[in-house]
Amino acid sequence: MQGKFIGVGVGPGDPELITLKAARCIQQAPVIAYLSNAEGASQARQIAAPLLQASANALRELPIVMPMSTERSAANAAYDSAATAIASELSAGHDVVFLCEGDPLFFGSYSYLLERLEDRFRCEAIPGISSMHAASAALSLPLALLSESLAVVSGRHEDALLRETLLRHDTVLILKAGAARERILTALETTNRLGDARYLEYIGREQQRIESDVRQLTADPGPYFSLFVVSRRRSCSQ
Repeated sequence: MQGKFIGVGVGPGDPELITLKAARCIQQAPVIAYLSNAEGASQARQIAAPLLQASANALRELPIVMPMSTERSAANAAYDSAATAIASELSAGHDVVFLCEGDPLFFGSYSYLLERLEDRFRCEAIPGISSMHAASAALSLPLALLSESLAVVSGRHEDALLRETLLRHDTVLILKAGAARERILTALETTNRLGDARYLEYIGREQQRIESDVRQLTADPGPYFSLFVVSRRRSCSQ
């Protein structure tokens, strides 16, 4: 029998936010896959490390090295190669658990592998806590109540779309904000929403940072794991 390809969300950074189902799946897996840089460092593996260390199974690891280039063709080539390696394991009857920061199907790298494998193999996703929900909890701030509108965009979107979204919605989550910080701050100022914005990076990790006054931010690029929460409400009581 073929193995199953399972995307497991490990949350935004705190290992205690991994669900019980995800933890069981990770510890029972014969093969663990994850994205890494050329040096072998992996954010997803780091989050799941306590579970991997406590596993009684003889886990085999399949790191997927992603290029530093922003060229989409380079990333696609890496995903193609990874899908081939994973398919080999699945064809041999081994389940492969892919560790994914946050939720596998919410801006998750699992999705790129899923589209390459789902027509040949059984695939499953185990949801994880996304960065937007971790940010809401860190701020003790509801994302939406009653008739309030909520939108999620990426810092990779064009300036016009960022401005339109900020003007139309009560709450806006801007993910992947690091490289786009200067453009996002400009959009917030242009739409008169600087006072509504909070900035967070590395949520749930030792280096977590929360900035309630985004006017204090420099225009320098920030880390990949950063986001803006823009909300007209300042607390739950509003």
